[in-house]
Amino acid sequence: MERINVTKSFLPPKEEYQAYLSKIWEASWLTNNGPLVVELEDKISKYLNSQYFSFVGNGTIALQIAIKALELEGEIITTPFSYCATTTSIIWENLEPVFVDINPQDLNINADLIEAAITEKTSGILATHVYGNPCDVEKIEEIAKKYNLKVIYDAAHAFGVEYKGKSLLEYGDISTCSFHSTKVFHTVEGGSINCHSEELHEKVKLLRSFGHILDNYYVAGINGKNSEFHAAMGLCNLNHLSSIISGRKRVFRIYDNLLNWDHLEKPTEITPDLVYNFAYYPVVLENTEITAKIMEALNKENIYPRRYFYPSLNQLKYLTNYQSCPVSEDISCRVLSLPLYPDLEDKIVENISEIINSNL
Repeated sequence: MERINVTKSFLPPKEEYQAYLSKIWEASWLTNNGPLVVELEDKISKYLNSQYFSFVGNGTIALQIAIKALELEGEIITTPFSYCATTTSIIWENLEPVFVDINPQDLNINADLIEAAITEKTSGILATHVYGNPCDVEKIEEIAKKYNLKVIYDAAHAFGVEYKGKSLLEYGDISTCSFHSTKVFHTVEGGSINCHSEELHEKVKLLRSFGHILDNYYVAGINGKNSEFHAAMGLCNLNHLSSIISGRKRVFRIYDNLLNWDHLEKPTEITPDLVYNFAYYPVVLENTEITAKIMEALNKENIYPRRYFYPSLNQLKYLTNYQSCPVSEDISCRVLSLPLYPDLEDKIVENISEIINSNL
């Protein structure tokens, strides 16, 4: 029986990728901002309607460069409900993560709790658009202006999402994205940094490339570049993005129609001011016992959903001080992201829904 994972990487027709490989062989230019990287940046900039877009090695290095570029120090207010890289990027930059609990509705950081967490050491806010759901960007911007804080959005899930007429990556001082192979749009490994001024953009480009241009050294940078091979995959996949999203939407709607919503909560809601990318299909179960029961039942059929995200990041064992986030701690034990990818067959989605409903 075929193993059904929570996601499956999209691969374009092989000949499309091979055409770009031929160009790489002709140019013998493999990395260091080659022509395909430049082409991908240009095309994504146009897609996002953004002047200041940078392609980097992965979504984690994007966060670290963002923190460095904004010269953050001391404490950063952040969410406990995200992938571990959101927290570890703060720790790697020798800063202190200060966790603010989440909304039980969309699982984003609770903007109403941010102000109480601000201290004289706070320099920024790093929040995640969980599952591509927009954070309360208006409230966060208002708080940031009041206290002179910088805002970074971890928009790893949000490529292709539009909020109030513009890309969700356009909010905050910097938005970062992941182009990992599990994402809606991927470059196998990769990420991006989106900012809003030429000065900051140039700083980001320096930081991702060791901090120097030829023999002129400006800052202590890092190797955050990406290769021509990864850019080639991105150029292929960008052409298929519309069909990828529509395929995911089809699966999304089947779950919507078949699951028993009397015993499930759904933290993704499509509103009139939101153009969604259908990145994930999370459901929140009533308790941990039912969650474990459903996972076991699905696993027996070779179907593997994922508690995404688990654990709540404030509970990571390598953190030096525990900060209570009861909503995140509770939901992280009861959330399941269900299998979702464009070519997932209807009958499998129907089977998954039936197994879940019969175990509620």
